[in-house]
Amino acid sequence: MKLNEIIRNAAKMDGEQAGVQEYWRTLLNYDESKVFYSNIPSLLEKEDGTRIATVSEWENFRRKEIIRSYKTLMYGELPGPPDEMGFEILNIRNDALDNTAVRKEIRITMGMKNGRRHHAILLLYLPKHVRTPVPSFFGLNFKGNHTVTDERDVLMTGTQNNLKDFLNEEMRGCHSHRFCFKDVIARGYASATICYHDFFPDHRNGWDESIFQLFDDVTGHYGVHEKYSAIGAWSWGMSRAIDYLQSLPEINPEKIALHGLSRIGKAVLWSGANDERCRIIISNESGCGGAKLGRRYFGEIYLTLIYAQPHWFIKPFRYFPGREDELPFDQHFLLALTAPRGLVVGSAEEDLWADPKGEFLSTGLTRDVYRLYGIEIPEYKELPAAGTTVVAPVSYHIRHGKHDQNKDDWDAYLMIADQYLQKGGEKQE
Repeated sequence: MKLNEIIRNAAKMDGEQAGVQEYWRTLLNYDESKVFYSNIPSLLEKEDGTRIATVSEWENFRRKEIIRSYKTLMYGELPGPPDEMGFEILNIRNDALDNTAVRKEIRITMGMKNGRRHHAILLLYLPKHVRTPVPSFFGLNFKGNHTVTDERDVLMTGTQNNLKDFLNEEMRGCHSHRFCFKDVIARGYASATICYHDFFPDHRNGWDESIFQLFDDVTGHYGVHEKYSAIGAWSWGMSRAIDYLQSLPEINPEKIALHGLSRIGKAVLWSGANDERCRIIISNESGCGGAKLGRRYFGEIYLTLIYAQPHWFIKPFRYFPGREDELPFDQHFLLALTAPRGLVVGSAEEDLWADPKGEFLSTGLTRDVYRLYGIEIPEYKELPAAGTTVVAPVSYHIRHGKHDQNKDDWDAYLMIADQYLQKGGEKQE
């Protein structure tokens, strides 16, 4: 029996039954000699089989086809913006990060004419002693704003439902290495974050507390949805954060970079595809369903991904484990939707689950679209050694270590931002 057939049969099993997901993991491959590909689809070939050759054809036809395919088969629809938004400053600290930054905490209220409201709390650091407006980074965090900074007076956030274990003093600063606010501020950039649970609590019954309750009746919904996904909610939430950042006189509205690790990296790529306001899109170890080629049989595969986390994707995507070659796209399509803006893909040497080589190869396959814009990118044929950062319009970075985001990543991303986002201005005397 062929492997694809075995995977298709495995996909028919109930992923919530004891032992099933353990069995699925036995189907995974970490041996490069056993890697195989099915046909990798062409970015420039339209659904009718004709090829495009110009920027106009890409932007007016092919790009729209790809977005539509992702919406109907993988990530789902993104609702429109809320009818109204409000921004309430909860706290300001003018001597943050050893007096190098101004820190603000803002409640963002998203409202609809039907009276429904949703809230998220944004943490923002603005560099002092630089001329404004400055470029800014934005990224969602996993466990609350209080976990990504060492400042112990930051409000605790991200506390929905069974996630309240994060709401304690011991969690403060546990993920500060993932944002490196002091380093970012020192280089002249602003940096902001919101807990991703504020937009969709990351569990199967998080629908009632998600942003989707603004637009639809999702009361009591569980697991996978026909047209909405958690990745869609997180992507939508990033756009609301951009709405706020672009309203600030201290922020350069044309120089915002999105970044995200793992599942948030998947959402960053989808957000960047739909919201073209950000100058640079940074995917850090987003793996399967993110930057990694889905047809490459190495590390995590769609089978384990969509059944372990059904709410991340829409229901039609459940058909494709073992049928990856029936998808009209692979993940280099998602990366190419960033063009002609800056794209950064980051991997970690020991993060085999995310398949660094699959992320690397996918990065290189964006070349055809960037060339339409007259932008040349590196060949990206051989996976470089850990510790390498390729600074280019489409950049690739791989560090030593396991799945995470840390100072090594930020050193690379700041170097790339200095080149392509531009620094935040000269220091004031």
